[in-house]
Amino acid sequence: MNPAEHAAAVAAETDRFVAAVKGADLSTPVPTCPGWTLADLTRHTGSVHRWFSELLRRRIQQPPTSRDVDLRLPADSDGYPDWLAESAAEAAAVFAATDLEAPMWAWGVDQHARFWVRRMLFETLVHRADAELALGLSPSIDRALATDGVDEFLTNLPFASSFAPLTAQLRAPHRTIRFSCTDGDHDWLVGLRPDGFALVADDAEAEADATVRGTAADLLLLLYGRLDRGSDAFRLLGDQELLAHWFAHSAF
Repeated sequence: MNPAEHAAAVAAETDRFVAAVKGADLSTPVPTCPGWTLADLTRHTGSVHRWFSELLRRRIQQPPTSRDVDLRLPADSDGYPDWLAESAAEAAAVFAATDLEAPMWAWGVDQHARFWVRRMLFETLVHRADAELALGLSPSIDRALATDGVDEFLTNLPFASSFAPLTAQLRAPHRTIRFSCTDGDHDWLVGLRPDGFALVADDAEAEADATVRGTAADLLLLLYGRLDRGSDAFRLLGDQELLAHWFAHSAF
């Protein structure tokens, strides 16, 4: 997917989020985000939109020293769904006014403005799924979008230790884990080394030490901790202790 597609998908995913929560009881707990209600989830997602939009406006070239941003929250939580829609509209305007290929600081691999659009997309998508799950709905995720989301997650996870400190323990003496789509030809091979981990060039003929097989959508939700690897949705092969180590330390 390209930045224009990511930008369009932010809008589409927000529309789905808003449709799910508008008219719902916003005090409903969100099981996949322990301690949060739908109001918390909606406020968080809109806050991310507005914060990332501010970073893009400023096109920062180094880590920000403050996260202060005018959220313009409604007086009552009943207004959160409309406020979230407005947050996405504000983000869309910023995307349109920004050269998304321009160099820019980002915490992940891609040091361009487009990083933040792609990151906003999957933040929104996963929390849309959280909202639907909280309401007893079964989230559907487009396969191409899910595939891009798995790639985005695994590409950037090695750089997430500042806010996901357990990832610093994802080390092993040269072991590999493959995440393999059952509804496409996409595979990702993660190499764990004594000094860290990263995606590595995948030799499809090489046998990984452990493999997780599932649909792209299920793999995406699994990586974000929204599905249990023990679910019938997955086939787990190889070193189960290595997989346990991965999932115990890869929380995002």
